[in-house]
Amino acid sequence: MVLLVAFAMPALIGAVGLAAETSYWYLHKRAMQNAADAAAIAVASETTSSYAPDARSATARAVAAKLGFQNGSGNVNVNVAQTNTATGCPAGQNCYTVTVSDVVPSFFSRVIGYTGNTSTNGVTAISASAVAASGPAYPYCILALNGNVATDFVTHGAPKADLNGCSIMANSSSTCTGHNLNAAHGDAHGTNNGCGIVQHSNMPQVRDPYSGLDSNIPIDTCGGNYAIEPQKKNDPPLPASNQLSGNLSWSGNVIKCGDVQLTGNTYIDAPANAVLVIENGQLDTNGYLLQTTAGSGLTVVFTGSNNSAYQHIPSGGGTLDISAPKTGPWKGVAIYQDPALTTNVNISSAGNSPTWDITGLIYLPNSNVTFSGAVNKASNGVYCFGMVIGTMLVNGTASIFANNTQCGEAGLTQPKGGVRGGLIN
Repeated sequence: MVLLVAFAMPALIGAVGLAAETSYWYLHKRAMQNAADAAAIAVASETTSSYAPDARSATARAVAAKLGFQNGSGNVNVNVAQTNTATGCPAGQNCYTVTVSDVVPSFFSRVIGYTGNTSTNGVTAISASAVAASGPAYPYCILALNGNVATDFVTHGAPKADLNGCSIMANSSSTCTGHNLNAAHGDAHGTNNGCGIVQHSNMPQVRDPYSGLDSNIPIDTCGGNYAIEPQKKNDPPLPASNQLSGNLSWSGNVIKCGDVQLTGNTYIDAPANAVLVIENGQLDTNGYLLQTTAGSGLTVVFTGSNNSAYQHIPSGGGTLDISAPKTGPWKGVAIYQDPALTTNVNISSAGNSPTWDITGLIYLPNSNVTFSGAVNKASNGVYCFGMVIGTMLVNGTASIFANNTQCGEAGLTQPKGGVRGGLIN
């Protein structure tokens, strides 16, 4: 009997070992497959247009790491490749393959001669792959970037807001009460409550596509010393250089230190494009009109320091009636708040004080914007409107008419979303 047990023991050990190890292999590979699936979806869901291979790898590896497979840890490898020729990849869409590989022990199973598919030094290499396709993308005319608050985008009954042909995105959640804004798509990274004709929740966050334009902001020529030049309106009165009225011919960078105030209707003739750079100051329309003439392009840039003494916003009554440049480094951008600014950047009565008749992008990345007035296209501009803000509250009186049929002509490349990766293999 003892001899029988002795002869049977290797087989029993092998059977138990094989059962234990193959069970572990199965569970481990199932976890690897989950990581590969999630990573592939994340890569295919990325919305940045210039999505380089190293960025794709970083995304895939970050997702896999959260699920327990850290690239380079032990024998774990996470790799991603664009595979538009993969079986089942829809025509005209990008497909990505993510492969997660690791090794598992193969000790007990070796007793009965089982070594797996590629066994070396007592371990067996296993891998799991997933292929995901990107979905159709569409442009956003309003993008709320913040993402660090409960709700980025809120409207309280906005029957005059007509975002027909536009889509909106909130990097946290969105809530629209009383009116869906008639936006084609309403997307939110968190929960979408009533925004848009087609409503999506749990969408990938959209990265800031315009922060890099800050490299075009000229070096501070005001020297940071405003004691030698009054910078605040009426405190004392602004110098003549900071008071605007009449017909002005501008080109290139026009730099103003401190507040700029209209003292009469002002017409900017800038056929070669102009950039009004306001260092540590606001643009006070003061009840007057600021308008670009036919064929002219103007970008208003707010920059400076995060000092509580300075405002970095458009203000005052009247109307901002400007068309962004169609060419050059600021093409498509009408208003640009330096993304380094976080103090005194909020706007409490957008579209009302002043009214906005603007063709192009309004970029206020750290601003909490309350919109209660009107926005329409510039008198001498084409139909193209876009807003990138931190958070946005739209009151019921807000009148927003968006028509983006001519953004290509306006020179504006809008951020795109709606890309939700889907597994195809």
